[in-house]
Amino acid sequence: MRDGEVASMKDIELKLIAELMKNSRKSDRELAKTIGVSQPTVTRIRTKLEKSGAIKEYTIIPDFTQLGYTIMGATLLEVKALNEEEFQEARKTTIKVEQAAPHAALLAVNGMGRHKNRLFISFYENYSDYAGAMKLAREIPLVDAGGIESLLVDLSDETNYRVLSMSAIANHLLERLERKDKNESTCTAHL
Repeated sequence: MRDGEVASMKDIELKLIAELMKNSRKSDRELAKTIGVSQPTVTRIRTKLEKSGAIKEYTIIPDFTQLGYTIMGATLLEVKALNEEEFQEARKTTIKVEQAAPHAALLAVNGMGRHKNRLFISFYENYSDYAGAMKLAREIPLVDAGGIESLLVDLSDETNYRVLSMSAIANHLLERLERKDKNESTCTAHL
């Protein structure tokens, strides 16, 4: 795979995904006009992408402050290496903790860096809500309670550069496709 290419997706599929990321409410007819194909082609490709899991869901991105959240937290923590039995037990405990105190988690994934292997991005109504969530996290077995680190974001801070949006990713994807097209055109012109 060359630099900038996305594995196994056709350009038209990538363009469709990018346009849906910018506005998933567009009709197939509007999308067809934007990307330069027929409406039945858009419908066929969209259905294929949904069935393959390339499109996971359609959703909105609200103004979280209007929903009552004032803080977004990116929390890093270390979970000790687990065998399969320990992993299943930890999962059950985590599910119980989440059921007892549901929280607005945007992301909960494995990762690596800063001697941590888990990342959680969540929204909190206030600092007390965040502190309560961290107290619960420390109660989860196999979590290094002393190694929890968080970066807290004041969602009402008007100097925040870019809030959560799929448009920036969509625009980057479209720009990559344009670069690829230009490179291919240049290569073809030299032949």
